[in-house]
Amino acid sequence: MKELKHQLPPPKGRCPLAAVIMESYNKPNINKAWAMPNSKTFSVKPINDLILRYVRGVVVDPFANDNKIATITNDINPSCDTTCHMEATEFLKMLDDECADVVLYDPPYSPRQVSECYKEFGLTVNMKTTQASYWSKQKKEIARILKPGGVCITCAWNSNGIGKKYGFEQIEILMVAHGGWHNDTIVTVERKINSHGRTQ
Repeated sequence: MKELKHQLPPPKGRCPLAAVIMESYNKPNINKAWAMPNSKTFSVKPINDLILRYVRGVVVDPFANDNKIATITNDINPSCDTTCHMEATEFLKMLDDECADVVLYDPPYSPRQVSECYKEFGLTVNMKTTQASYWSKQKKEIARILKPGGVCITCAWNSNGIGKKYGFEQIEILMVAHGGWHNDTIVTVERKINSHGRTQ
């Protein structure tokens, strides 16, 4: 104990060990799993298992496809059995402020995927649909409709999630490897915090 004491720098206002504990406490829990790839993301078992741990109350899914986990669903594909068939940003805009406990966010992962999806349903592909603003507009709406303390689960090829800019803190990240040369699916779980930086 004496040797350790001499190795640590002198405390400046707070215990160095406490600072290390708080820093690790504020970092998200990161795990990795393996599963076969599937275009229906939420049917991938480790992803489905994670989602079911967080689902409660009013759950919104703007890209639902055939997923039945959410209570309010949308998909641009008119053949999907969803509550609405709208462009995702417009769907989110019509929802009330702080109406959702959970948002499941599984958008197209790249400009190419957005373009393919829009073309498939005869929609116009332009700069607005292939730039970063496509996702940032949706993130802004997700931040608006989620209650303080609510959770957003984002699936993507990155772990950015909704982000601190919109008042979110990351609590868990799951990387799902699919083998071969497939991209991992990265699932980011975030909690919306209130203006005081604490969950309600």
